[in-house]
Amino acid sequence: MNSLKTTKNSPEKIFLEKEKKYFWCTCGLSGKQPFCDGTHKSVEGLASLHFEVEESKDYFLCNCKKTKNAPFCDGSHK
Repeated sequence: MNSLKTTKNSPEKIFLEKEKKYFWCTCGLSGKQPFCDGTHKSVEGLASLHFEVEESKDYFLCNCKKTKNAPFCDGSHK
């Protein structure tokens, strides 16, 4: 999709908490990368990705928006 924007070609290491709701930016336009700030609403057909984690720990979230395991980095940026 042409509206996707790569924010950087490396993952973001972030501590995520179990049972907390997160929204991952799918368009790359958010000012709160890698999380959604609602900017995608200006682009028709885009939505953030809601997710939760099974345990509280550090995770690597994708910034390049090329991952096949969203929102987690799978090395696609390389």
